[in-house]
Amino acid sequence: MTSKELLYVEDALGHEKFMQSCSAKTANKLTDPTLSDYMKELEQTHTNLLNKFLNLL
Repeated sequence: MTSKELLYVEDALGHEKFMQSCSAKTANKLTDPTLSDYMKELEQTHTNLLNKFLNLL
């Protein structure tokens, strides 16, 4: 893996961690169960993407 590709993966990891964190915080703050469930699904999606990027390393 080139250094440029590694920088891309590191950047993507940071973005996915941020999106995972935001989704989790938002899901806990929402009172509407439907929206909260949707945010939990988004959190899981970003967790899966984060794991896929980690597997590249």
